[in-house]
Amino acid sequence: MLRFPSPPRHNAAEQLRGEVREFLSSAIATRTPLQRAESWNGFDRDFSKALGARGWLGMTWPKQYGGHERSAFERYVVVEETLAAGAPVSAHWIAERQSGPTLLKFGTEQQREEILPRIAAGDCVFCIGMSEPDSGSDLAATRTRAERVESGWRVTGTKLWTTNAHKADYMILFCRTSGTPADRHKGTSQLLIDMRGTEGMTVRPVLDLAGQHHFNEVHFNDAFVPETALIGTEGAGWNQVMSELAFERSGPERFLSSIQLLLELIEALRGSDSELAQITIGRLTAHLLTLRQLSRGVAALLEAREDASTHAAIVKDLGATFEQDLPEIARSLIDAEPDRQSTRDLLAVLAYTMMSAPSFSLRGGTREILRGIIARGLGVR
Repeated sequence: MLRFPSPPRHNAAEQLRGEVREFLSSAIATRTPLQRAESWNGFDRDFSKALGARGWLGMTWPKQYGGHERSAFERYVVVEETLAAGAPVSAHWIAERQSGPTLLKFGTEQQREEILPRIAAGDCVFCIGMSEPDSGSDLAATRTRAERVESGWRVTGTKLWTTNAHKADYMILFCRTSGTPADRHKGTSQLLIDMRGTEGMTVRPVLDLAGQHHFNEVHFNDAFVPETALIGTEGAGWNQVMSELAFERSGPERFLSSIQLLLELIEALRGSDSELAQITIGRLTAHLLTLRQLSRGVAALLEAREDASTHAAIVKDLGATFEQDLPEIARSLIDAEPDRQSTRDLLAVLAYTMMSAPSFSLRGGTREILRGIIARGLGVR
């Protein structure tokens, strides 16, 4: 039976919530509603370093690696509050959420000592090397190959939808080190790629619907990667990457990345006597609270070091559906057209969220892939 445990009340986490809110009230006071809506893509190294200086990155990691040995619930509070406030998280987001935990769990001692303290300080940007052309989120079909050579590997292949590859210091590359794509989960590995010093690697921009540059194609053309780049065990990449995705798919980012639109919609409807508006806002609020409860349940499982991959896929799928439905629901309740250049905050935020929404069911795994994981987790596939 699949269960989402209720996390116990955590006094230290709730005390921390007030501290984070006080910090954010001044640190991002000048950000406009549209800028707050761009929270996921807001890239600000200074803000990330300020969080690191407060001890709010790498919070659950051992102190010897720059961490603070605090609970998963305290980290949850920091993530939840920064996203709810619309803070720019992109410069530390991937590194702190999943790359760091992967290195902590599977990395070599040298990798941990060199990189984890930098992530905890907000001074190290990571990108993800998973998706590929023609295979998308079907990671088992990966065709990027690393061939063994003297003192390392030669890598050939292409990664797609690689957020912040043009700004990143490192990538964790998921690739095939033996066999063929027909082998599916066998023969895959993870390599730590130096994005600033790897010859034979090219980063090309992919613009989103809003014309913004966050995504990239990353091409490896016989690129040399040293022996020390291997993360974990050669050939065990599939199990390692599934563990990494459990960190990526379960957090409050799966239902808070469009929260600014909901806030603007509530403000616009304030005082309305529309029964439809009242019912709709009530329903959205109930969905949001349910998603939060499920997400916090995953945090409880991670705190107990239990496998949460199926639970995380459920939260991600339901969260993406909630966020993608929100723009059309907003349009049905207001008599105005979305316009990113509008001086009305609601219309500008609505336009941005509408153009961003298609990516919500791509990042972190497509809906079809997630539902396959859920079906296997429930034993019906």
